[in-house]
Amino acid sequence: MVSFPPCKINLGLRILRKRTDGYHDIATCFYPVPWTDILEIIPAAELEFSSTGLPIPGSPENNLCLKAYALLRARFSLPYVKIHLHKIIPMGAGLGGGSSDAAHTLLLLNDIFQLRLSLDELATFAAQVGSDCSFFIYNKAMLGTGRGEILSNSSVNLNGKFIVIVKPDVHVSTADAYSAVVPDEGSPLPDTVLNQSVTTWKTTLVNDFERSVFLKYPSIKEVKEKLYTCGALYASMSGSGSSVFGIFDQPIDLRREFSTTTYWSAWL
Repeated sequence: MVSFPPCKINLGLRILRKRTDGYHDIATCFYPVPWTDILEIIPAAELEFSSTGLPIPGSPENNLCLKAYALLRARFSLPYVKIHLHKIIPMGAGLGGGSSDAAHTLLLLNDIFQLRLSLDELATFAAQVGSDCSFFIYNKAMLGTGRGEILSNSSVNLNGKFIVIVKPDVHVSTADAYSAVVPDEGSPLPDTVLNQSVTTWKTTLVNDFERSVFLKYPSIKEVKEKLYTCGALYASMSGSGSSVFGIFDQPIDLRREFSTTTYWSAWL
């Protein structure tokens, strides 16, 4: 069985406070984007994991797909499977590709072995894999609070808009990004501005990571500025970076503008 795990962008990302468990409470809107990996899972005589496409750093045994499988196997004594991941979504980009792969592993296993788990039950498993993993179970615009795992529906709708995503050749450590931000509980939250026109978001919808990340990596800031120069209604870094997205009213081809970076675009 095959699925196509998508990525996400963050529409606003406020860092509210540091928690006693070392994580941070955030407020954001996760929005699904149809830039996908390809994931195949089939029953097998022994557990196998393989990957093609973009190289995945680290040991294969630590891949989030295998972690997701282990969670369900411990609960349901699942048979072994063969998992193959064709990696297309860039890593270290703030796009949640690894979390999406893990979430879709749970979804596929639920279908293959007819576990009859609800989406909410699958989201509970997904939250054990990663903070933004639960969002990919639902794959629709959702407000995220807590570590990002507490989800509620959002009415924001970008259908009919065109998105450009640019990933500079820069890796931003999520841990480093969090260590450099100053939490602000008094900041306006994303859901207070999302229902306004996209044309107002430039001054009202903020990613708190940008200030410190842009200071350390000016090339990421330059991408955002160029997207606005090229006519973006709204542009922002996604997550803790390093990818930056621009939302446009009409299709636009900026591959020449960003010829030395990873570039992707599509209708939303």
